[in-house]
This record gives sequence, structure tokens and C-alpha cells, in this order.
Amino acid sequence: MSTLVEFTSDTVSDVTSRATDVLVLWDIDLTLVDLSGTGGAWYRQALQTVAGVTLDRMPSFPGRTELAITTELLTAHGIEPTPDLVDALWRELVAVATATSPLHEVGTALPGAAEVLAHLAGRGGVVQSLVTGNLPEIAHHKLASFGLHTHLDFDIGGYGTVSAHRPDLVAKAVELAAGKHGTAPGEVVVIGDTPHDVAAALACGATAVGVATGRHDRAALAESGAHVVLSDLSDTAAAVAAILGRS
Repeated sequence: MSTLVEFTSDTVSDVTSRATDVLVLWDIDLTLVDLSGTGGAWYRQALQTVAGVTLDRMPSFPGRTELAITTELLTAHGIEPTPDLVDALWRELVAVATATSPLHEVGTALPGAAEVLAHLAGRGGVVQSLVTGNLPEIAHHKLASFGLHTHLDFDIGGYGTVSAHRPDLVAKAVELAAGKHGTAPGEVVVIGDTPHDVAAALACGATAVGVATGRHDRAALAESGAHVVLSDLSDTAAAVAAILGRS
């Protein structure tokens, strides 16, 4: 079990010298933005359009990948999740989600998210991308809607299309980053709000930073094995220390 660590601005040390060759992989939902309820609404509309079925059994969303959610949803409604049907549902899901604009009317960026992303972008050797259960197009739409997309390399992200198992998303992001930059990152840091995020990081030998802005409190994230747990991202210096302090 991890020890709960309280980071404050006074905790910040000389992280600059240790912040080289670091790949920072962000979760999106309830880590950077809060769009609670939209996923279910988008799936309800997409399922009705693609399969003519009314959604009456909602899967669990937090920390899971789109492939896992879609497969469970279709199976629960008595529909075989063939690759063609999954692809069709995803296309409709993207259409529905990206038509929902502006997203700031139905959700919000979480406190400190923009500041931490910008601060890390100014650190030499730090590359930021995503490990998210979302589809790539929806990931971009969610973040761009709140101006949180500019410091992220979407090309090397691990997305929910990759696998039903979240560790595979981390591995994919690391693989893509290594291919793009010519060498494997010296340090990988995964940031998320669920034990699924933590488990995926640990399975790939990455540093796990838990942020208790979702449905799991600090104790639950620490119990799941997070190296560091933050209450939120509102203290920029503290968050940067947590993210880069182990690098």
C-alpha cells in the first residue's frame, strides 16, 4: 500500500534537472475535465441510431476503455459485438459527441488542469500525451473544447480503441513515443483518477500519480498502489512536484 503524500508549494525542489526524457500520460475524464453524464447520453443516442435499441443497461465508465464499454453494452442488450458493429457504433458515437458543442455548457475543466499542462510544456525533455479510454476524436474534442489540447501530442496517445485492457494503452503510448522520438522515454508517468489508471501504470513499470477528483478518494488511490496521490491539480507547483519529483 502507498503512503498518502501531501504536496504543497514548499515541497518543490529542483525538478528541472530531473525532468529530462519524461513521458507524461494523462487520463481525461475527471482528471482534466468533468463531463459527467455525457458518455451515457452519447451512447444512448448512438445505440438507438445504429442498432435501433433503447439503452437500458448502463456499463461502468470510470477508468475503462471504449472497447470494453462498447463490448459490454452491446452484449448486455443481446447484440453480438462484431468488429463491424463496434466500428459503426464508434463512428456514430464520434458524430454525436462532436455535435455536442460547446461542451463548456455541459461540463468544466477541472481546477489547475490548464496551468499544470502549460507548466509541464515548458520543461525541457518533457513530452505530454494521453492514456484515455476515449476514442481519439472524442478525446481531442473534449480537451479542445476547454483549450487543454495545445500542449499534448495526440499522435502518441493510448486510446480506448487499442484494447479492453488499460495497461495495453500505456504500452501503446510508450511504443509510439519511442518510435517518434527515436528512443524509449527514460521515465513514464501516468496520471489518473481511478485505480484502473494506477494499475495500468504499475503493470507497465510507470510512475502512478493519482488525482482524487473523481469517484475514488485519496485513500482508495493510495491503496491501489499509486506512488503519489493529489487531492486535485489546483496547486500548480505541488502538482508539478508530484509528477516530476520521482523522475
